[in-house]
Amino acid sequence: MFSIAEESARFDGSIPEMYDRYLGALLFEPHAADIAERAAELRPRRVLEIAAGTGIVSRRLIEALPEETSLTVTDLNAPMLEYARSKSTARGRDVEWRQADAQQLPFPDGSFDVVVCQFGVMFFPDKHRGLLEFNRVLEKDGTLIFSVWDSFETNPVQSIAHSTIGTFFQEDPPDFYKVPCGMGNKTEAVRLTEDAGFKDIVIETVSLTGSSSSAESAAQGLVKGNPVINAIRERGTADVDEIVLALARALEARFGAGLLHVPLRAHVVTATKS
Repeated sequence: MFSIAEESARFDGSIPEMYDRYLGALLFEPHAADIAERAAELRPRRVLEIAAGTGIVSRRLIEALPEETSLTVTDLNAPMLEYARSKSTARGRDVEWRQADAQQLPFPDGSFDVVVCQFGVMFFPDKHRGLLEFNRVLEKDGTLIFSVWDSFETNPVQSIAHSTIGTFFQEDPPDFYKVPCGMGNKTEAVRLTEDAGFKDIVIETVSLTGSSSSAESAAQGLVKGNPVINAIRERGTADVDEIVLALARALEARFGAGLLHVPLRAHVVTATKS
């Protein structure tokens, strides 16, 4: 039996490709553009991206940051990081790709003036330790920008995926989607940031729209583009393709046939190192 934390951390096998192909525009691209713009406006010298996944934010940062800005891109999962590197559009920009655990970053104190993390903090087993590491590698008065999903109630795609998958399991349904949507409490996000030694904390709720070419494409990504696929296969009691079909039908029932447009809501935290 795997714990939620273990199941949620294994972005391996075919997951990186399915994640990038089917979930990029659906869940991550709209917020990536927003967070990259926030970082670029600071005109930073040295930027660290944590939990980069397949590089959806990385590619936006490469486009948005000043040419003289160095960018270090990290992720815990080597397959995800390698996929991000393969999709890179850096073309001469100073970019370093480095596998790294966010809770034990392999960088000296004060190495960066901006740290960025989109939708990664929710997966940290010890969130306080992760935020302390963000603080440590920032220089004095450096800026942290990180985002977390709001609740299931405001992110219906994730909610529908969670509930639909759960109907296929009488016992021990996969709980993956509880993790990304598990930090919707703004007060808790601010407290976590403050406890890690940050000041001037601002949290904004950002509502954007994701898209997919079809409900079936969205369902493919929501089932096969993250570690929930590992949990389904390890339980061995449900057919993956049947789950994808059921989820596609549920998405169509909510959003209609054809091109999907779905609401996405997240909290973006900006803070300064004391």
